[in-house]
Amino acid sequence: MATKEEVKRYLAYWFQLGKKVVITDEGTHLLPQPIFQGDRYSQEFEACWQKILSSSDESYLDGTEESIAELLTPQWDMVDCSRCAMPVPLRNVGMPPVSCPCSNLPGWPNTELPGPRCPIDNQEQLKAIRNRLTGNLTPVTNS
Repeated sequence: MATKEEVKRYLAYWFQLGKKVVITDEGTHLLPQPIFQGDRYSQEFEACWQKILSSSDESYLDGTEESIAELLTPQWDMVDCSRCAMPVPLRNVGMPPVSCPCSNLPGWPNTELPGPRCPIDNQEQLKAIRNRLTGNLTPVTNS
């Protein structure tokens, strides 16, 4: 079963590539900018996520057929696309989706550019780098 956090991450990744969420009953297209604010999702993204959840039966990622409400049921899991390594929904019972949302993105996948990501804590990343460097530095002994 795809959790709310996995579906949220799925949308954040696709938003970074310019994909929008369509809310059919309102005829609106959502693409929050910016998506991140430091080590968190931005207020714009969080407001968009709440709007999507409140209209989840009528909301879907552009280029897909599954509503957000469907993705939050036990019939769906989030896996990495075998073509582009982006998160995609996969039905755990029955037929899989027709295609990945990347199917109509020209020039994707592009391995020469950094891929979409989750929010990161820069301080934690720097501490991890420091710890790796200091752990690999051993004094040289002259014997």
